Amino acid sequence: MPGRRYEFRIAGRLPERARAAFAGMDVAEVPAETVISGEVANDDRVQEVLTLIQSLGLEVVAVRRAGAREEFHVAAGPADEATRP
Repeated sequence: MPGRRYEFRIAGRLPERARAAFAGMDVAEVPAETVISGEVANDDRVQEVLTLIQSLGLEVVAVRRAGAREEFHVAAGPADEATRP
């Protein structure tokens, strides 16, 4: 079964070392963010990508499955709870 395409939006620009950690995925800079996108085989792999992002000390702004209308925003902490959809 083919994977689904996901988009992970990260605050700011990624240094080259962080970009290299996402081999096999597209990494594109857009104003104020970096978009990491690619095929993700299953939900476990989505979690692995999120864990990698966290281990690099990066801030996730949003996660979205390509073709899906919904976007999953990630709040930074309890003060941001009201901003979650």
